[in-house]
Amino acid sequence: MTGRGRGSDRGEGAIVGVSERSLFATPPAIPLPSPLVAAPATQPLQAGLPAPTPSPAARRIVRARRQIGRISLLRLRHGLAKAAELELDRGIAFLLVPVCLAVGAIGYFSLATEPDFAKPVAVMVLAATCAFVSRSWPKTHLCFMAVLLCALGLLAAKVETWRAGTRMLGSEISTQLTGRVVSLEEMESGRIRLTMDVISTARPKLRYAPERVRLSARKIPPEMTAGSLITGYAKLLPPTGPVRPDSYDFSFDSYFAGIGGSGFFLGNPTVVATDDGEMSLPARLFSSIENAREAIADHIRGSIGGAEGEIAAALIVGVRAGIPDEINEAMRRTGIYHIISISGLHMALVAGTIMGLLRGAFALFPDFSARRPVKKYAAAAALFSIAAYLVISGVVVAAERSFIMLAVMLIAVLFDRAALTMRNLAISAIAVILVSPHEVVGPSFQMSFAATAALVGAYAGWADHRAGKTRPPSPKRSLPGFLTRKFLLATGGLAMTSIIAGSATALFAIWHFQRVSPLSLFANLAVMPIVSVVVMPFAVLSSLAMPFGADGPFLYVMGKGLTAMIAVSSWISERSPIDGVGLISQQSVLLVAVALVIATMATTWLRLAALPFALAGLLTVSDIRTPDVLISEDARLVALPIGNGELAVNRERPNEFAADNWKRALVSETIVKPEMFDKADGQFDIAAPTDLPQGSPFYCREGLCLARHPSGAIVAYVEDRKNTWKACAFADLIVVNDATAYDACHNPLVVVVTKRQLARKGSAAVFFDPQSATTPAVIEFAVDGPYRPWHEQRKFSREARGLPPYKKPDKSDGKPAQ
Repeated sequence: MTGRGRGSDRGEGAIVGVSERSLFATPPAIPLPSPLVAAPATQPLQAGLPAPTPSPAARRIVRARRQIGRISLLRLRHGLAKAAELELDRGIAFLLVPVCLAVGAIGYFSLATEPDFAKPVAVMVLAATCAFVSRSWPKTHLCFMAVLLCALGLLAAKVETWRAGTRMLGSEISTQLTGRVVSLEEMESGRIRLTMDVISTARPKLRYAPERVRLSARKIPPEMTAGSLITGYAKLLPPTGPVRPDSYDFSFDSYFAGIGGSGFFLGNPTVVATDDGEMSLPARLFSSIENAREAIADHIRGSIGGAEGEIAAALIVGVRAGIPDEINEAMRRTGIYHIISISGLHMALVAGTIMGLLRGAFALFPDFSARRPVKKYAAAAALFSIAAYLVISGVVVAAERSFIMLAVMLIAVLFDRAALTMRNLAISAIAVILVSPHEVVGPSFQMSFAATAALVGAYAGWADHRAGKTRPPSPKRSLPGFLTRKFLLATGGLAMTSIIAGSATALFAIWHFQRVSPLSLFANLAVMPIVSVVVMPFAVLSSLAMPFGADGPFLYVMGKGLTAMIAVSSWISERSPIDGVGLISQQSVLLVAVALVIATMATTWLRLAALPFALAGLLTVSDIRTPDVLISEDARLVALPIGNGELAVNRERPNEFAADNWKRALVSETIVKPEMFDKADGQFDIAAPTDLPQGSPFYCREGLCLARHPSGAIVAYVEDRKNTWKACAFADLIVVNDATAYDACHNPLVVVVTKRQLARKGSAAVFFDPQSATTPAVIEFAVDGPYRPWHEQRKFSREARGLPPYKKPDKSDGKPAQ
C-alpha cells in the first residue's frame, strides 16, 4: 500500500511505498563489545630463566578474545534463530507444504520397486502421531510435519497409480477393433489421429484388451465425429519406453493418460452408428464439447488459412496437430514454443482482456462504478471466461494447472486479498500435486512453477527494495516523452521477465530436452508484444463475436499478427546457433531446484543460503559421463559418436525421433548413414575389422555391420543370431536383433546385447573404458530392475519371451504358425 509522506524532508506530493513484509519488524542486532586497549609489550625471555607469569592485562586480552569468539558464535546462532522465527511469522511454513508434497511424490516415482499401501500409510500414521505428540516442541513438531507431508505426497502418488490402473497392451497385434471415438485431430501429414474407447475386438479376440487406444487413419468418413461408433482392422502397438536411459518415458505418460496402446488402421475405418443413446451423460457431454472444438477449429482454419490458421486453432481451442513441423522446430529453436501450448500466458491474457474490456465499459458509467465494486465484477467475469477457455481448449494438463493458479488469484481479488503472492502459488501447487502427483516429475510442471515462482519472488524482492523509499512525484512530460518512457518501461519489464523466467527454467529444459535457445531473449522481445497486443486480444474478441457471425475482422487481424510472429521466429531461427547442449547431471538439477526454493521463498538474509546450492549446481552440471553407444529398445537402431559432431547409425532410414533425441544428447550435428556392400564387392572385408580406423562409421555386408568408436572399441550389429560368431573374435560390443539369440561368444570381454534383453529392459547406453582394453564395456538399461505398473506390459511381448516374430500360417503346406 502507499500513503503520503510526513516530515520536513518530504514534499506534499511525495509517495512512500510500504511492503507487506515490513509489518514484521526485524529484531535489532546485538551490539559488539567495546574495543580493548592493547597491553604493553612484555620483555623478551632470557636464557635459563623460567617464563614469567602473564600479567593481568595479558590475561584480560586472552579472555576477551575467547569472549569475542563466543559472542560471534552466539550472535550468529541468535541471528539465525531470529531470522528463522521471522520467516515462520511471514508464513514460509505454508509455502513449504507443496515442496514437501512434491518431495514425497518424486520419492515414490523414484522407487526401484512398487510399494504396497501398508508402507506409506504406516509412515503417514507414525509421522502424524509424532507430530501430534511433539506440539510442545516447535522445532521437532515442524520436522515431523515435514515428514508427514512427504508421506502424504507419496501416498497421493500411490493412490493415483492405483486409481489409473490402465490396461497396457503387451505386444503388437493386428485385430478387428470396434470402439467409440473420443476425439479426432487432423495432423500436418494429412492423416487423422483418433482417440477411441475400445468396445470389442475380433480376429483375434484380445483377452486383455486396452480400454482406450490412439490410432491414425489415412481417411475417415465425413459423418464421423466424437461419439461415433466405428470399426476397422488396425495394428496395435504397445506404449514405448524411453529412447535412452534417463529420458522421457512414454509408457509412463500413457499409463496416467489412460492410453493402453497406439497404432494405425490398416484400412479406412467405417462408422457403425452415430446414435449416442447408449452413451452416459458425461460421455455425451464430452463428445458435444469435442465436436464443438472441431467445428470451431475448422471455422478458424477456413477463415485464416495456412499455417496461421493452424496456430490460431491451437491458441483458441487447443487443436495443434496440424501445425507444420518446420514452424514447430523454428519456435522451439527460438524459445517461443510456449506460445503454442495453452498455459498461464494465455489464461492471463484472456483474463486480462476480459477485465480490461469490462473495466473500460464500467468507466463509461461513473455513478455506477463509484457505488459498486466493479473490479470484483470484472474479476468474476474473468474467472468465468478462463473456465470456459479451459473447457473449450480440451482441459489439457498445462491449461488445467494454469487455470487453478489464475482462479486462486481471481478469487483472492473477490475477497480483497493480494492476487499475485507466493501463498496463492503454493495453493495452486498443492491442488495440482494432490490431484495429479505424476505431473511433478514432468517438464511442464517443473518449468511452469519454476518460472512463476521466480517471477513472483523477483517482484516481491523489488517491492521490498522500493518499500519505504520516498519518491518525488513524476514530472509532467510531453506526449512523446510519456510514450517513450512507457515503451522503455514495457520493454525493460518484458526483458527482465524473459531473463528471470529463462534463468529459472534453463537447467530443467536442458535436463528434459537437451536443448537451450541462445536467442530466446531477443525472440521473446520481438514476438511477445505481437502476441500480447494483437494475437491474444483479437482471439478473445473473435471468440466473443463468433456466436453472432461477426468474428471475421478479428480473425483477420489475428492472422496478420500470426504471420508476423512466424516471420520473426523463422528469421531468428535461421540465425540461431545449434541449440543441442548434451546431457547434464541429475544432482545439478536437484541443487538448482533447492536454490530456487530458498531464493524465492525466503524473505530475510536467509535467502543467501541459496548461493552455495546454486554454485554447487552450476559446478556439477558436467559431472556426467556421455554414453559411447546408444541402442534402441527394439534393437533395430544403434548409434555412436565418431567425432567432429558426427553420429554414426546402422540404418539408412533411422527412426527420426530417436535419432534427433540422440543427436542432442550426444551433441552431434549430422547423421552418418552406413555404407552397404554386397557379396561381390571386395572393398570391405570383415576378415580384417581391426584395420578400421578409429571413428569409422558403420560398414555393412552379409548381415553384419561394423563400426569403430574413437576409443578403439569395435561395435558389431547382426540381424540373425547365426552371424554372431563372426564378430566374437574382434568386437567389444555385439548387438543382436534376434529375440532367440544368446551369448554365443562366451567371452567376458565381449558384451552381447540381444533383442530379448532390450525388450525386457528397454533402450541401453554403453560405456567403454578408454584406459584399459581388458575391461569389458558397462551397459545401462532404461528399465532395469523390478517393473513398476507402467512397465508391467513389457514382459508379455514375444520378444521378451524369447520368441521369433509371429508368422501367419502358410495355407499351401498346412503347417501351423510359429
